[in-house]
Amino acid sequence: MKLHVVVEQDEAGYFVAEVPALPGCLSQGKTRDEAIANVKEAIEGWLEVMEAKQAVDAERMVEVVV
Repeated sequence: MKLHVVVEQDEAGYFVAEVPALPGCLSQGKTRDEAIANVKEAIEGWLEVMEAKQAVDAERMVEVVV
């Protein structure tokens, strides 16, 4: 899965990574690389929570590549 991640440096010098396609999915790190590694974990957690909230019927699911 590919997702766009926006990484910006805040006033305190930390790097904040946000995933616009996943509302509320963000993380931070002391370095850009750390923020990206941390947001990967946040994405995994976000997907797990959303999957647990709603059962998905595998017969109705399709994968779309753009």
